[in-house]
Amino acid sequence: MNHVHINDTTLRDGEQAAGIVFTAIEKIAIAVLMDAIGIPELEVGIPAMGGSEAEAITAIVHKGLKTALLGWNRAVRSDIEASIACGLTRVHVSVPVSDIQIKAKFKGKTNLVWDRLRDSINFALDNDLFVSVGAEDASRADESFLVEVAQFAESLGASRFRFCDTVGILHPLTTAQKVGKLVKSIKIPIEMHTHNDFGLATANALAGLQAGAVSVNTTVNGLGERAGNAALEEMIMALKRLYQVDLGMDTSRLRELSQMVVKASGIPLPPWKAIVGDNVFAHESGIHAHGVLQNPQTYEPFSPDEVGWKRRLVVGKHSGRHLLTNLLSQHGISLNHEESQVVLDSVRHLSVQMKRSLTVEELLDVVTNRSMSHGIV
Repeated sequence: MNHVHINDTTLRDGEQAAGIVFTAIEKIAIAVLMDAIGIPELEVGIPAMGGSEAEAITAIVHKGLKTALLGWNRAVRSDIEASIACGLTRVHVSVPVSDIQIKAKFKGKTNLVWDRLRDSINFALDNDLFVSVGAEDASRADESFLVEVAQFAESLGASRFRFCDTVGILHPLTTAQKVGKLVKSIKIPIEMHTHNDFGLATANALAGLQAGAVSVNTTVNGLGERAGNAALEEMIMALKRLYQVDLGMDTSRLRELSQMVVKASGIPLPPWKAIVGDNVFAHESGIHAHGVLQNPQTYEPFSPDEVGWKRRLVVGKHSGRHLLTNLLSQHGISLNHEESQVVLDSVRHLSVQMKRSLTVEELLDVVTNRSMSHGIV
């Protein structure tokens, strides 16, 4: 776990989410910020799409970033030629490995898996490219066949092998079992690519790393096809805080990166989104707010500034007197016990009517109105 390598695919799998389109300027800006944060590798797109996609990839290549840049390809020579044309020196080659995928894409002809891999890897290596091989739908593949494909890719000269839980059907125990077997069968690094169809993408990626994989595909905010992928910010902070693995990245810019992708994608985050959501460091309930006021560690697993966010104390239906008094004191308002109870009752009533917490302005209005009707000073 001390040598985990992150290969972020926001600019490829993230953009493949239904309804998402990044402009070239947005793709470049996202890549530049991830480079500044210290993400070691980016899967920047699909060169074979041509047009604006190829132009954006080429522009990113020309930025001279420190992060390694990888293009996604089918196991087809023309795809790899498109990657070369964009100036990429690293390619990912994907092949189907489950019966259902081989039937759909290769009409059930298993021999095409071997032929396509051989031809594409040999062509890529002849052009001095780094080659990563992806086993599409590995989680539903026959395990013996999967091992044979991995060993074949390794024998041809591939430098990394990607285990793909393409439809997100694994859980951590089955992930560990399948990936552990694969780790024992080859010497090249194994990369995790997990989907979130059952809400387990990050957990499964971590389980794969514990089983011996050393690389992981992520996307900012967990963006991706269907239910999304393992979230970059979740992986980084889980490794840092739960496994004591500090990848040396500038985590204080994770919220900034998250918001950049929100703006580019047009997809807002749910407020409870782990690590970077609006409510992650927001406290309303009386018991929690009182605890945080005494010691933030009572209800926060790490400091908000660690991910570039901030703590928020808000008043609403569940708030208590300690929180109310603290917020009002920040505005030079001091109330006695009876006065604060009057205001608190009004705050709770208004919050129920509005079905949300109150803004600071609304809270101050409550104090003003209560002052006029109850003689509070």
